[in-house]
Amino acid sequence: MAGHSKWANIKHKKGRADAARGKVFSKIAKEIIVAASMGGGNVDDNISLRALVQKAKGVSMPKDNIDRAIKKGTGELEGGTLDECMYEAYAPGGVPLIVEALTDNKNRAASEIKNVLTKNGASLAQQGAVSRMFQRKGQILIDASKIEEDTLMDLVLEAGAEDMQRDGDQFEVLTAFGDYAAVANAISEADIEPESSEITMIPDMPTNIDDKDQAQKLMKLVDLLDELDDVQNVYPGFEIDDSIVDEIE
Repeated sequence: MAGHSKWANIKHKKGRADAARGKVFSKIAKEIIVAASMGGGNVDDNISLRALVQKAKGVSMPKDNIDRAIKKGTGELEGGTLDECMYEAYAPGGVPLIVEALTDNKNRAASEIKNVLTKNGASLAQQGAVSRMFQRKGQILIDASKIEEDTLMDLVLEAGAEDMQRDGDQFEVLTAFGDYAAVANAISEADIEPESSEITMIPDMPTNIDDKDQAQKLMKLVDLLDELDDVQNVYPGFEIDDSIVDEIE
């Protein structure tokens, strides 16, 4: 899973450096709306919402924006109706991709996603063709300077985590989908604030990319998809080879 972690790190760094703050706020607000609509607006009772509020604070999202998104999700304010859509695709070279969208207009979202795929040598796949290659997991990234590795390892494994690895200055904790809340809660109760905490899609056998040009084309495609307003997450079925990671960054 180290390769996936490297991709997550690259994406995280690029996101902080390149993404417009307003767009970041918009995407997080949508996630908060959905989390609040599904699990309620109390962060003490809704672990997913609590993680998203932490994520929002981590990018300096104003408290008013957070509160407004929660109220939309619980129905206290209008504008909280969003449809969740998942699109499966093959990038150039047959590399699998999953695109998740939260939208108030499914036709617009589908059209814009298909347009980006087509213009960049990718195509939509049949439902199930790509998703069967991925597993939905909990992924928590923690600053390695905040806690000793052995201490964190004991904590997360006891709480039900599947795996923990160190990659550079971060620890990556992976959980089964059903165990994510328990592990995230154990980390929170230990007063450890993660750098990110989310449910994600991880490929079973990611394609290793060791060609710089191909890597840049794939990352450009992922970035273009991620820039669409309706797109919430893009899950790549590839990992960047260690030999070219520094060149990509």
